[in-house]
Amino acid sequence: MVNLQAQKKALLIIDRGSREPEVREELSQICSMAKSKGGYDYADYCFLEVIPPFIDEGIKRCVDSGASSVTIVPYFLYPGMKLKDSVNQSARISLENKLKAVIAKPLSYHHAMAEVVRERITRAKNEHAIRQEDRECDVLLVGHGSSDKAARSAFLYVANALRPFYRNVGFCFLELDQPEIDQGIKKAIGSAPKVMIIMPYFLHRGAHIKNDVVKEVNAALQKYGFTNVYMTAHLGVDEKLVDLVIERAREVEKSSGIS
Repeated sequence: MVNLQAQKKALLIIDRGSREPEVREELSQICSMAKSKGGYDYADYCFLEVIPPFIDEGIKRCVDSGASSVTIVPYFLYPGMKLKDSVNQSARISLENKLKAVIAKPLSYHHAMAEVVRERITRAKNEHAIRQEDRECDVLLVGHGSSDKAARSAFLYVANALRPFYRNVGFCFLELDQPEIDQGIKKAIGSAPKVMIIMPYFLHRGAHIKNDVVKEVNAALQKYGFTNVYMTAHLGVDEKLVDLVIERAREVEKSSGIS
């Protein structure tokens, strides 16, 4: 007799962590969509830090669901120390629980990320009745920032992928890297844009999106006196992001012989 319980597969998404309820809501939606589209028996999320459920609890939930294997997807935009921490903890805890686990690559360096950004820009243009064609629009990509050079390279990969579509594509960071938002907006205005569209390149509507980015952007715009500017939504919940999660999961499952 076949033990159907042993055939169960789980998907576990590891996010950095946030106290904002909107982050949990977005992750719940992403897990639900990935479970359905990916054909997993169980899908859930956990956090690296800030607030539970942490990685150990996330893996325990997979075990309690009856899964014999779990595919772990680090839900990170960039490589760096946070990603390494999530991978190391996942590997250690899975081993301690004698759970067959594979760990996928993060979201970085994939064309889907630039495609989602373009969708956010198009949506903002429609919502605000921006008449200029894409090639007449200037785009400013705002990232979190990191002291890790690899994170900067992953961010610039997206900025470079956008450049063929718009008049100018600039970039800046909230913290930990240069140029800062004030400098990025000053440089963008210096190119005499007809319209500027700012894209906050953040996964969730956390505290940075609600407060910090908006505060810094508004202060710079007031300082430099530019008004024809619009901000898009963050990355959030998107079918393309769910498809990317599943693609990353399938890549590591195939290489590890998990069917």
